Amino acid sequence: MTVLTFPLSRIEGHAQIIIRLSGGEVTRATLQATELRGFEYFLNGAPAEQLPLIVARICGVCSTAHHVAAVKALETIYGIEPPPAAIYIRELLMLGQLIQNQATSLFLFTMPDFPDRQGVPSVFDFGGTDTDIAARALEVRRAGTDLIMLAGGQFIHPIRAVIGGVSSMMPTDGIAALRERLKAVLPLACELFERYWRMFIGLRDRIGTLGDDTPSYYLAAVTEGHAYYGSKLRILDPNGIEQAAFSPCDYGEYLTEVPVENSYSNATLFNGHIMRANSLARLNLLPQLGTPLADSFMQRFHREWGHPAHAILLYDLARGIELVYCLEKALEMLEHVPSGELKVHYEPCDGEGCGLVEAPRGPLIHHYRIENGLVKMVKFIIPTQHNILAIEQALMVAARRYVHDDSINLELERAVGRVVRAFDPCISCATH
Repeated sequence: MTVLTFPLSRIEGHAQIIIRLSGGEVTRATLQATELRGFEYFLNGAPAEQLPLIVARICGVCSTAHHVAAVKALETIYGIEPPPAAIYIRELLMLGQLIQNQATSLFLFTMPDFPDRQGVPSVFDFGGTDTDIAARALEVRRAGTDLIMLAGGQFIHPIRAVIGGVSSMMPTDGIAALRERLKAVLPLACELFERYWRMFIGLRDRIGTLGDDTPSYYLAAVTEGHAYYGSKLRILDPNGIEQAAFSPCDYGEYLTEVPVENSYSNATLFNGHIMRANSLARLNLLPQLGTPLADSFMQRFHREWGHPAHAILLYDLARGIELVYCLEKALEMLEHVPSGELKVHYEPCDGEGCGLVEAPRGPLIHHYRIENGLVKMVKFIIPTQHNILAIEQALMVAARRYVHDDSINLELERAVGRVVRAFDPCISCATH
């Protein structure tokens, strides 16, 4: 048996691809998370009210999603509902994370895969007419970090969301300044995405495929006009028909965790079916987003690839559409930030509950059980888990495309990277 190992780059965390061949045939492709974090274990015994700050340390990229999910889980246990103004600020915080993440994934992680020449490690090495991409991409990304800073109090490991609401209002001068910045960045993001789209088509024409296009189930926690705050998880079947909608603590009735060979991350099935989360799942569930520029891109997307769309590399275009949507949505929300109560009183109590947000990579669930004010049980259902089996299925498709008998096309190494980066996995979160 021949074993091919491909270390991965331009993802969050550490992982590798293992492809096994027997008699010149591909027999297995696995995504192995190679780090162990242990958060579910060492949080046992911690004071419950400290969780929103501690769990943000699971990941420096996904800290916003973990911070908000933890607060929502504890509010469920304590039986309280934060005021509308507080939810509004939390939604802006989530939009900031999406802007920052989607710009990073699009322009820093996946765009270097597009040139037809080998060995382009980053957008900073683009030549010709594309030398300005890196600086412009970082400017768009910064708009997301600035929004996280404004709504969350600090960029990495935000602090403004607290049990019962938020700790303070965003500064008025900061709101006005960020609105002007977002107005300037939105057309820049659209221009960059147009260039991305053209390069994407060039990649498709060069390699002759958009990867695994097997019809799939899709999972997301979004509704019309959403800001990634999350309320219920929804399942779409391969034909585009919604099959289920359920509350976060009911996840055990619909989702099954399964181990992954030689990996520190589990995978997830829906009633025994492989499913997909992340940007393409959200766009399949919501074929119209409700902001003009994003919906214009959506119409182009649907004309070309239909609805629901299934090809793996379309995740990249879906992420670009979401970037435009989040910028438009944030501009809309910052125009009239509501005033009023920011925090409600609560009495800590014991109990069990779940918090849900729609993180950049899909639905994130925090499940806690509290006894005597201390953590008795912590369970994280991580967005990347939902995609792992779909990633492995797509890797099999790619491997069989480039492996024939005893011949291995060198494009295989680039192909497996493209497959994994299309899903934008966060291995640091998946191993928690």
